[in-house]
Amino acid sequence: MSVLPILAYGDPVLKAKAKPIAKDHPGLDTIISDMWETMYKAGGVGLAAPQVGKSIRLFLIDANPYADEEPELKDFKKVFINARILEENGKDFSFNEGCLSFPGLREDIRRQPEIKLSYQDENFNEYEEVFTGIKARIIQHEYDHIEGVLMVDRITPLKKTLLRKKLQNISKGNVSVDYLMRFPLRKR
Repeated sequence: MSVLPILAYGDPVLKAKAKPIAKDHPGLDTIISDMWETMYKAGGVGLAAPQVGKSIRLFLIDANPYADEEPELKDFKKVFINARILEENGKDFSFNEGCLSFPGLREDIRRQPEIKLSYQDENFNEYEEVFTGIKARIIQHEYDHIEGVLMVDRITPLKKTLLRKKLQNISKGNVSVDYLMRFPLRKR
């Protein structure tokens, strides 16, 4: 297993819509194990393939760090391949989110509390499930990554303008981070 560099805000891979993958995708098992290793090393609860430079429809989640607040999250560890949100339901609610591609940045993001998702697991078994609460929230965040949507795309234009300098510093690597990252505007 290897720890992969996480792409920082500003890398074009993060804004591209990821491509579906097939069972015979080259090195898929290695990509998945490297992503688990990378996510744990960075202290995340989710990681999408575009965040490690792979524009494929793959993300993984381990919500165990939230288990103290919500015990049902203790064993919520899954790989999601070729996921599609079929429905989003309920009244939007705000939740403070962070993202490994935006070190040091947390913002209140509005999302719906329930989603219906179709996806495949790492063995390409197909599922259609409804997720609610924090599970839905984490899935929606990671799903955004495979759609080329970033956390800052979900905040108001005014708030994004106010964060411009901070976002530039993230792109340039002028941030304190304790995991491996690749910064698109870092001077060599």
